[in-house]
Amino acid sequence: MKLTSTNFKDGDYLSMDHVLSTDYGFGCAGANRSPQLAWSGAPQGTKSFALTCYDPDAPTGSGFWHWAVANIPADVNELPLDAGKPAGGGLPNGAVQMRNDTGQPGYAGPCPPQGDHPHRYLFTLFAVKEESLPVTADTSCAVVGFQLHFNTLDKAELMGLFKH
Repeated sequence: MKLTSTNFKDGDYLSMDHVLSTDYGFGCAGANRSPQLAWSGAPQGTKSFALTCYDPDAPTGSGFWHWAVANIPADVNELPLDAGKPAGGGLPNGAVQMRNDTGQPGYAGPCPPQGDHPHRYLFTLFAVKEESLPVTADTSCAVVGFQLHFNTLDKAELMGLFKH
């Protein structure tokens, strides 16, 4: 499988368009818009997709989940710019956004501490062998990860960077 974006290339820096707009004490002031993402090459047997965005460099001791979406229908191969808007509307019918590590549903853009090294934002697309995972908007990202561990046929990753 291959995951791409018209907003950034693998290994490029994310623009302020994608940075968290709510300041959690680190000086973030971006537009908080999830990037456009498109994919191809899903394996036979794919019944749905899931997407996550994770920062393994966050100073939490366990990384930081910025976005988790499950139950994207198998006939969908793209999410438009700002699909992760917490109020919804940009995701296809049936898709479910879980709460990110800010405690809110939807996309939470990059917001590393001022002066910290560049953080990696891993956008990972999963080809899922089930039409629907047993998750709701209140399911934790850890439980989504557990479900994906046992139900993934293939995955693709796209990495964006951000630093203050």
